[in-house]
Amino acid sequence: MKITIERAKLMKSLAHVQSVVERRTTIPILSNVKLDAMGGRLSLNATDMDLDIVETVDCEVITEGATTAPAHMLYDIVRKLPDGSQVELDNGANEELLTLRAGRSKFTLACLPTMDFPLMSGGELDHNFALPAGELKGIIDRTRFAISTEETRYYLNGIYVHAGENNGVPVLRSVATDGHRLASVEVPMPEGAADMPGVIVPRKTVAELRKLIDETNDDVSVSLSETKVRFAFGEVVLTSKLIDGTFPDYERVIPTGNDKMMELECKPFAAAVDRVSAISTEKSRAIKLSIGPGALVLSASSPDAGSATEEVEVSYDADEIEIGFNSKYLLDIAQQVEGETAQFMLSDGGSPTIVRDAADSSALYVLMPMRV
Repeated sequence: MKITIERAKLMKSLAHVQSVVERRTTIPILSNVKLDAMGGRLSLNATDMDLDIVETVDCEVITEGATTAPAHMLYDIVRKLPDGSQVELDNGANEELLTLRAGRSKFTLACLPTMDFPLMSGGELDHNFALPAGELKGIIDRTRFAISTEETRYYLNGIYVHAGENNGVPVLRSVATDGHRLASVEVPMPEGAADMPGVIVPRKTVAELRKLIDETNDDVSVSLSETKVRFAFGEVVLTSKLIDGTFPDYERVIPTGNDKMMELECKPFAAAVDRVSAISTEKSRAIKLSIGPGALVLSASSPDAGSATEEVEVSYDADEIEIGFNSKYLLDIAQQVEGETAQFMLSDGGSPTIVRDAADSSALYVLMPMRV
């Protein structure tokens, strides 16, 4: 294989694929990126056996062929080359070495055989549909903060995507929860998704996908089976294994009897929560909401630091309630509200609270209370 490629093009593609590669792995080939040059295009492929990315980029192919090279090292070298330089990659007669030339710089990297590189991106996936990139970004941004990081509850370590209904209208719903808060977002059912199985997309896949779709306005083609999902857009194909587990019946934790509604301006509220919580202890981050007609008093105290209170104007005309929350979880949810007004549906001080964006009924958040 021998190619010439602009540094900027190569660096952009390497930045995407190398982030999938684990820094520490016991299988040497998984530290490498597979480079495949054919017909004026260079294909870059990296995998960690659970997640696989292929990106294709234009280049000048002098000799067709394939090799594998250390992903992080290759990216570091290309990143440090001067802007505008032309990069030549050549593994010539010696397939165990890859030579990189740019201007007066020359690097020789050890290669591993392409036959050892695992193939994960092939295979047919039965269910296919498309989502606009903006819609997919919205789904990820409004749910991923609630993904659990607790490895023992591995079935909560991702976003549960499934076909659902809202007042008889079919929707594609995405749900994440860590047991303390829950986020549920729905979009109109895309054509081809109605009979898809419910799948749990892993946290790492969600993070990589979110980074990649930042750079596209194309529709994202989604293909899935019960064990794998593939996202394709632009020159990128991201394939991932799904979490093999059963997502809990989340609808049971969404309260139905919350009859007390509080409306407030979300940005001033979030700023007040942030200020008052500065004094709460790092471990519990507890903040108390004392809600009465027309006013909400936020308070926090710490045996070492002292106490803080702040009053926020609200629209509320039901019985007085005192309820405590983890301030970080409360802030995470407040930051998802894009409209000016947030609605809190409450029952009492010991029951879960529903939070909604008054301007957007497609998202629903549930927050568990805590003792304060």
